[in-house]
Amino acid sequence: MGRAEVPERVDGRTARAERTRAAIVEAHLALISEGDLRPTGERIAERAGVSLRTLWTNFKDMETLFEASGAEVLRQQDAAYRPISPALPLARRVDAYCRQRARLLQLIAPSARAAQMREPVSGQLRRNRLKHIERVRDEIEELFAAELALAGPGRGQLVDAIVAASMWPAWSMLRDGLGLGVDAARAVMARTVGALLAEIADH
Repeated sequence: MGRAEVPERVDGRTARAERTRAAIVEAHLALISEGDLRPTGERIAERAGVSLRTLWTNFKDMETLFEASGAEVLRQQDAAYRPISPALPLARRVDAYCRQRARLLQLIAPSARAAQMREPVSGQLRRNRLKHIERVRDEIEELFAAELALAGPGRGQLVDAIVAASMWPAWSMLRDGLGLGVDAARAVMARTVGALLAEIADH
């Protein structure tokens, strides 16, 4: 056997392992999107077309699967994200921001609902949520930098308020709690975010 054959064989095994892991993550998210918010290992393995042993060989427990699935959800959000120019007038920035948040929140809705059920007993799901919060906070800091610069000592509180209005719990209240459609829920978000920022911009 030549030396060159060894890396090729290792690379082949690595590629197969990556495909298997991807199939398991895809199966996990697919079951959730279909309404199975607490899919078992058996159901995930069956959907992925692998044995239960293979599932737990690739993921030592549900926490490691939550980590991989959470990373895939973030990747999907990144692919759907479209930058908004901070140079736009405030009203247009608020509108564009809320339209995008509504679209991305609808994208993650199934996994967010599933995470809500298990997050109290899952450290990984809490870490996943913190990553979403961090990304939204970073976007707010950049997109509304001009207005935030005028907020003085209340800057941190203003950012927190916009983050809270932009995240899944608020969206879930609008959609699931109040029964609003996507457009109506987005309009409420825009009214909230716009009012918070307009108060600063008007001073």
